Parts: sequence; structure tokens; C-alpha cells
Amino acid sequence: MSDTYARTTTSAWRNWAGNVTARPARAVTPASVDELSEVLRRASEDGLRVKPIGTGHSFTAAAATDGVLIRPDLLTGIRDIDRTTMTVTVEAGTPLKRLNLALAREGLSLTNMGDIMEQTAAGAASTGTHGTGRDSASISAQIRALELVTADGTVLRCSEAENPDVFAVARLGLGALGVISAITFAMEPVFLLTAREEPMTFDRVTSEFDRLFTENEHFEFYWFPHTGNCTTKRNNRSAGPAAPPGRVGAWVDDELLANGVFQVACSLGRAVPATIPSIARLSSRALSARTYTDIPYKVFTSPRRVRFMEMEYALPRESAVEALREVRAMIDRSPLRIGFPVEVRTAPADDIPLSTASGRESAYIAVHLYRGTPYQAYFTAVERIMTAHGGRPHWGKIHTRDAAYLAGVYPRFGEFTTVRDRLDPDRLFGNDYLRRVLGD
Repeated sequence: MSDTYARTTTSAWRNWAGNVTARPARAVTPASVDELSEVLRRASEDGLRVKPIGTGHSFTAAAATDGVLIRPDLLTGIRDIDRTTMTVTVEAGTPLKRLNLALAREGLSLTNMGDIMEQTAAGAASTGTHGTGRDSASISAQIRALELVTADGTVLRCSEAENPDVFAVARLGLGALGVISAITFAMEPVFLLTAREEPMTFDRVTSEFDRLFTENEHFEFYWFPHTGNCTTKRNNRSAGPAAPPGRVGAWVDDELLANGVFQVACSLGRAVPATIPSIARLSSRALSARTYTDIPYKVFTSPRRVRFMEMEYALPRESAVEALREVRAMIDRSPLRIGFPVEVRTAPADDIPLSTASGRESAYIAVHLYRGTPYQAYFTAVERIMTAHGGRPHWGKIHTRDAAYLAGVYPRFGEFTTVRDRLDPDRLFGNDYLRRVLGD
């Protein structure tokens, strides 16, 4: 323990979007599970609350603390690859990018993933990171076991067979139950996906949404406000051969247009909002249709260099089209100028109490605005529509819901809080965000 606090700092912490800052009493970088346990015991003795952080890609203050901030930089790497059970166990601070690259080298892959891979394994799981999928679910739903260090420094191993009540809730735990030190994910032999991206009108994609969802393993689309235009993406397993996008074409689409030109367009729109509808019409026509085949992480994920603010809600899948049409009508009759596309994805039902897809097939509607643009009026209006449809906010993205509302849309909410009361009765892992969304 003597060298753990040699890796202690007191500098301020800021999240990726820049909207959340914290000034912890100390920030600690433990290098082992034993050191992590001692950090928790010491914090409890000192009367300081504790929060682990990942890479700060959440837009909420879920990781903010004025106590002890635990950085995961030294708790990284793969502990074990088990080809018999087809699982991989990783240290909690391992970035998903590093995990994906390592698995690919071994001829292995996760089944599904979100659209970026900068987050840590524990951070992504703890906030409910998801991609889109008809049959395959979120990062949390792919967890087969986890190791959790609780408030008194106990190392608790959890799976369906060991501490199953904790395992049931801790796969998506918001950092409220303890500090995850390792996660075991299901994996499978690496496979190929064929991605088909093409423009489609708003009217067509909404009228054919059920068919597009049913016919494709992974379907998502983006609608450009102030236009009737969308871009769609269909990912399906393929026998190959691999046919990745050409280097120049990929750079043009993924870097020049999706990041470089889009950054300029966002900056112009923020400075001169009246230009946004015209920019939206141009942007919605800029990305051409393309089809390519590659390994999963190269299809599911893409670089996101333009920084933004985001709110996302999960709705019953059957409510998604109606809610999206209501969002469009709201924007059309308002003075709002929205320069970011609205994203729609899906997920199958899962059995995790605080998963946004818990117990129901879900569709996600995500709204964004360029960082530095006032977002409250837009997000408030969208949130009103989402909650009218029984929406569940993404735990890591901006929302205003509290425990009273959330208990009403999560039938197993009490199951989570019961385990929390047992594992952390003194709220060592509490903060203002958790007090709002989970209650005291």
C-alpha cells in the first residue's frame, strides 16, 4: 500500500464533453485488486466518498466526487481467454478498443458493441452502453461474471452460480454497488459483417421500420432535422470474403465528412443558427451509399471527434416511430435549429434490472447538439415526448428524471436498491447524481 498513495493527485477531473467537472480530495491509481481494497478501506476511515472513473464519456455526473476518485489506468489487460467456455476476462480499466484489438488477433470477437470503443470495460457496462441489434444485446448483457470490490474492501466474485443476486444487478450497477475490478464477457469466433449504408427518406424509413428491423440483424438510422432525409445502416453476418472500404473512400466518409467537414458545419451553425437548415440539407446528401464487409469492431464502431451533448431514451419498440414523428413535428413548429442528426437504434429485451431494455424489446432515440450550443430547450421538449411513452433515460446521458419516476418505469427497481442497501449502507459510493436517480 505504501506506493499506492505515491500515485495520488488532487487535480480537477473533467468529462469528455466538458459539461461535468469535479475536484476530488485525492485521485488514486491502484495497480492491483489488493491496493484497490485498501483504497476503499482508507477512504471509509477518512470519511470520504469514492467514485471510479473510466474515460469520461458519460454526460452525467455519475462519476463525479469530492472524495476519492479512482483512476483505472493500471487495472488494465486481459487476465484470461477461455476457449472452452468462450469467455474472456479483462481488468475493469481495459479500454474496449484494446480489448477488441486483442480479441481480433486471437480470432475472436464480442457479439455486439456500441458505436465507439474508447470507454473502459467497466465504464461501458456500468452505464448501459449498447449498440443496435435485433437479437444481440448490450455490453452488460454479454457479461458472464464479474469481480466487485465492496465498501469494506471485500472482493466479491459474482456470476449466475456465485452471488447470483449481486450478479443480477451489478452487470449494470452505475458504480453504486462497489468498484468493479474485472469482467468476464462472452465471446465467439470472429465473424464478418456486411454493412450496407444508404440514404432513405424519413417517410419511407418510418413506414418500413418494422420490416427493416425484422429483416436485419443490426439496423439503425439517422434523421437530419429540418429535412425529410435519413441515412440508414444495415449490418448482417456474411460468409465473406472480407471487402473493407478502400482507404481513401473510408477516410473521405469517416474522417473528412463525418468529422472534419461536420466540425466546420457545427461551428458555423453554432455561430449563425439561421444557416442550420441549409447545412442540414447539404449534410443529409453528403454521405453516399456504400457496402463493405469486415470484422465486427471495424463495422460497429467509428471515430467520433466532434464533441457534443447527448440525451437518449429507450422506448418500447412499438412506440418508437410515433415518438420520432412527434419529435419531428415539435421541431418543425418551434424556433429550434438542430444541426445534429437524431439517431434511432434497437435492442432485444434482457434480464438486467436497471438495463434500459429490461423486460421489453426497445428502441432508442438519441438527440445531440454541438458542444457549446444551448441544449436545454431542445432536450426538455424531447424528454417530454419520451416520458409520455414510458421512456427510460440512458444512465450516462443527460436527463432530468429522478428515483420516483425511474421506479415507475423499471419494474425491478426495488431489487437493485435492496442489494445496494446491503452492499453499501453508508453510501461510500454515493454522489449527487446517484441520490437523484436511486434515492437516499
